[in-house]
Amino acid sequence: MKKLLSIILAGTMLLSLAACGEKKDTQTTTDDKTQTNDAELYAETIGFTIELENGGIMKGELYPKLAPKTVENFVKLAKDNFYDGLIFHRVIKDFMIQGGCFDKDMVPKEADVIVGEFSANGFNNPLKHTKGVLSMARTDDPNSASSQFFIIHQDSPHLDGMYAAFGKVTEGLEYVDEIAETKTTIYEQYGMADVPEEPIIIKTISID
Repeated sequence: MKKLLSIILAGTMLLSLAACGEKKDTQTTTDDKTQTNDAELYAETIGFTIELENGGIMKGELYPKLAPKTVENFVKLAKDNFYDGLIFHRVIKDFMIQGGCFDKDMVPKEADVIVGEFSANGFNNPLKHTKGVLSMARTDDPNSASSQFFIIHQDSPHLDGMYAAFGKVTEGLEYVDEIAETKTTIYEQYGMADVPEEPIIIKTISID
């Protein structure tokens, strides 16, 4: 019972939103860190579309000047069809939905890790974790994000400056709401909570 309670508690926290990848050198210098003013960070956008297996479609925009390495990584993975067939494996209503690592059989897919582009890690990233915002999951290591991302269901200001927000869903937020209502379960064998009972499969993520 104590072990089960620990898993449930862990499922409500974001620090264990682990990156599914092999770690590589992510050392940075001051020159790597964003120094532009906040307005300029939103001046350029890249469109994306998340198509779900059930027919749901979410569209939005990425901000390459705000989190250049994060956006570059997401775009590359999408263009390489990395996300095709993966699931939203963690769903917490009124918080966020998370995906980009496991397939429907809970088999993880590996990707290289990237530097964490958020203010607590020395980067100028003012994007707030409001509803619809995309951000990168990570472990306690600030430079451990790889392919896993999450979409905010309800405003979560406690994440601001602590995770690399890099885009936002602008169309199809009703599907975020729909996923958030999904019935979840505990996978004790994986040490994971808040896993949808029925897999929510990403058919593909495309870059517009």
